[in-house]
Amino acid sequence: MSDTATPADTTLRTGPGRLLVAVYSVFTLAATARGSYQLATRFDEAPLAYGLSVAAGLIYLVAAVCLARAGRTSRTVALVSCGVELVGVLTVGALSVFVPGLLPDDTVWSRFGSGYGFVPLVLPVLGLWWILRVHRADHR
Repeated sequence: MSDTATPADTTLRTGPGRLLVAVYSVFTLAATARGSYQLATRFDEAPLAYGLSVAAGLIYLVAAVCLARAGRTSRTVALVSCGVELVGVLTVGALSVFVPGLLPDDTVWSRFGSGYGFVPLVLPVLGLWWILRVHRADHR
């Protein structure tokens, strides 16, 4: 499968697409830096929570890179990445609300991203919406 961009794919990188890439890039840095620091300095306190933050950061990185590349394969990987991200934030968010002792410290996705202004909850929804919107335009 080729990763060459079609004219519609290039719109993935314009307008709202650029904003999504910027926000995903910021969250990549925030989540991986926070989680990595916590794993390095306080591993014994909450390794699962800190590991989840690093995993979230890596998912954000994949989404950012694939949204920026905008070819067919990249678009598919971005779609999967945003879907995994949404499942993660919903799962971790629900667990942190209904089973609060499960994660002794917050992750990026705890309480549906409340520590980050709920951006982690909204971001994958916007990412999925944008990717699917561009995909539909590509098939008209």
